[in-house]
Amino acid sequence: MEDFRRMYLRICKEGGVEPQETVVSQLQDRGSSHGSKLDLSGQSLSTDTCSVLSRTLLKDTVFTEVSFSDCMLSEEGAKVLLSGLVDNRTVKVLDLKGNNLRSTGAEVLGKLLARNNTLRRLVLEWNALGVWDEAFSLFCDGLSSNSALVHLDLRNNQINHNGAAELALALKRNSSLQVLDLRWNNIGLLGGRSLLEALQKNKSIVQLEMAGNNIPSDTLKALEQTTGHNCENQFTLRESQSRTQVLSKEIQSLKEEKGRQFLGLLETIDRQKEEMGRSNRSTSIQISQLQEALNDRKSAVNSLTAKLQMVEAALALSEQKNHNMGELLTRVKTVREDQRQQHNRDRKREQEESALREGKLLRELQNLTETNNQLRSKVEEVECRCKSHQQQIFELKRELTNSTAELKLRLAQTEDHLEIEKRRSKQALDDMDTLRHKEVEHMNRHLQESERALQERIFKLEGQRIQLEEELSKAKAACVTERAQADGELGRVRAQVRLEEQEHVSSLEEKLRSVRSSLQEVQLHSTQQKQIISELQNKNSLHSKEMDALRRRIEELQQDLSGKDQEKVAEVSRVRVELQEQIGHLQAERTAQGGLREKISALERELKVLSSNHREALLDKDSQMASLLEKLRLRDAEIQRMREDEAHRASYLQSAILTYVQGSPLGQYSPKK
Repeated sequence: MEDFRRMYLRICKEGGVEPQETVVSQLQDRGSSHGSKLDLSGQSLSTDTCSVLSRTLLKDTVFTEVSFSDCMLSEEGAKVLLSGLVDNRTVKVLDLKGNNLRSTGAEVLGKLLARNNTLRRLVLEWNALGVWDEAFSLFCDGLSSNSALVHLDLRNNQINHNGAAELALALKRNSSLQVLDLRWNNIGLLGGRSLLEALQKNKSIVQLEMAGNNIPSDTLKALEQTTGHNCENQFTLRESQSRTQVLSKEIQSLKEEKGRQFLGLLETIDRQKEEMGRSNRSTSIQISQLQEALNDRKSAVNSLTAKLQMVEAALALSEQKNHNMGELLTRVKTVREDQRQQHNRDRKREQEESALREGKLLRELQNLTETNNQLRSKVEEVECRCKSHQQQIFELKRELTNSTAELKLRLAQTEDHLEIEKRRSKQALDDMDTLRHKEVEHMNRHLQESERALQERIFKLEGQRIQLEEELSKAKAACVTERAQADGELGRVRAQVRLEEQEHVSSLEEKLRSVRSSLQEVQLHSTQQKQIISELQNKNSLHSKEMDALRRRIEELQQDLSGKDQEKVAEVSRVRVELQEQIGHLQAERTAQGGLREKISALERELKVLSSNHREALLDKDSQMASLLEKLRLRDAEIQRMREDEAHRASYLQSAILTYVQGSPLGQYSPKK
C-alpha cells in the first residue's frame, strides 16, 4: 500500500494535479490492515483524482479487490476510472455501489466487461443503469461477450422490462455468470418471462435473486425451479468429472501395469536370446574342437586298418547307444505331450469357472427381475387402493348431490370450501407431478452418464486387449522361430554325430556328451516357458480382479435403483395420507350439515338450479381426476420402461464383460503356452 501511495503522489506531481489529502490519508491509514484491497468507500473523488487513479491502476498493481462505493463519481470521473481498469489483470472484485451511474457509466462498464477477463465479481447496487435503454443495451452486450465474471449485483438500478429483455439476450450467450442479483428493480411480468426464457438456455446461473420486481409468484417459482435445475446440473457435472478422474487414474494404473508386464516379457525374450547366443557359441567351439580332433585322427587312419573288427563291434555298440538316445528323445516328447494335455485341462477348468460365474450373474439378474416384479405388484396394489378411494369419493359426492336439497343458509360457505379444496388438491397433484418429473429427469441423466462412462471404459479395455493380443502373437512367433532354429541346430548336430561315428569311433562319446548338453539346454528352455506360463496366469488373476470391480459397480447402480423405488413408495404413501385427510374433512362437513336440514323448505327451487351447476362442476372434477389418473398411469409406464432399459443395459454390460474375458489374450493363449 505504501508503494501505491508513493506512485499516486508521483503521478499527481508529473501531471500537475493537486493530490487529494483524503485519498492520501486513506491509503496511509489502511495500508497495513487491508493488504491487497484498495478501499476508498465514502471518499468524494474529483475527476483529476479519478484520472490519476486510472493511470495508477493501469500499472497492474497488487490489488485484487477495489471498492469505490458511495464516492459520488461524476459521469466523466467514472468514465476515466473505468477506462483505467479495462486492461488491468489483477483486480478481481470491483465495488461501485451508490455512485448514481447512468448512461456513460453503463457504456464504459460494457466496454470493461467486453475486454477484461480477470474481473470475477462486480457490485453495482444503488445506481441508475437501467434508466437509458440504449446505454443498458451496450452494458448487456459487454456482459454477453464476457467469460470471467461470476457474481453480478444489479440491485436498485431502475431496470424495466426492456432492460430485462436485453439482459435475457446477454444471458443466453453468457456461460460463466453464476450469481445474479436483480432485487428491487421494476422488471415486471414481461421482464420475468424474458428472463425465464433465457434461463431455459443458460445452464450456468445457480442463484438468481428477484424479490421486489412486481413479478407474479408462478413466474418466480418457475425461475427458482430453473436455477434449481442448474444447481443439479452443476452438481452432476462435478460428480461426473470426479468419476472421470477416478476412471482416468484407474486406466493410467492399468497402462502402467501393462507396460511393466510388457517390459518383463521383453526382458525374458532378451534372456532367451542371450542363452541361445551362448548355446550357439558353445556349439561352434565344440565343432572347432571336433574339427581339430578329426585332423588329428586323419594321420592315424592307416594304423587302424588292422583293428577293423574291433571298430565294427564298437560301431554296433554306438548304434545301441544311438537307439537309447532316440528312446530318451521319445520320452521327452511324451513328457511334453503330457504337459500340453495338462494345459488343455487347465483351460477347460477355466472355461467351466467362467461358465459358473456367468450362471451366477444370470441368477443375480433373475433376482433383480423378481424384485422389480415385486415392486410392480406393490404399485398395482397402490393403484387398486387409489381406485377404492376414488370409489369412496364418488359415493361421497353422490351423497352430497342427494343432500343438496338440505343446504340453505350455508350453501355459499360450502361452495367456497369446496372451491378451496379443489385448488388445494390441484396444487398437491401439480406438486407431485413436478417432483416426479424432476426425479425422472435426474435418474435419466444419471443413467445416461453412467452408461456413457461404462461404454468408454469398455472401448478402452477392448483396445488394450487388442494391443496385448498383438504383442503376444509377436512373442509367440519369436518363440516359434527360436524353437525352429534350435531344432535345426539339433538336427545338424545329429547328422554330424552320425558322420563322425562312421569315420571315427573314438569321437562318438564326445558327440553324445554334446547332445546331452543340448538336451539339458532344451529342458532349461522348457522350465523358462513354464515360468512364462505362470506369469500369464498371474495376469489372468489381475483381469479377474478388474472384472470383480466392474461387478461391484453394477451392484452400486442396482442399489441406487432400489433407493429410487423406495422414494417412489414413500411418495405414494404420502399421497394416500393426504387423500385420507381430505376424506376426513368431507365427513366432518357432512356431520356439520346434519343440523341444517330443518331450514331448507323455502329455497328448493334455487337449490335445484344450484345443484345442476354443482353437478356440472363435479363432472368437470371427475374428468380432471380421470386425466390425472391417466397421467399417473403414463408416468408409471415410463418408469417401467426405464427399468427395462436399465435391465437391458445391465445385460449388455454383462455380455460385454463376458466377451472381453473370453476373448482376452490371456484366456486364448495362456493354455497353449
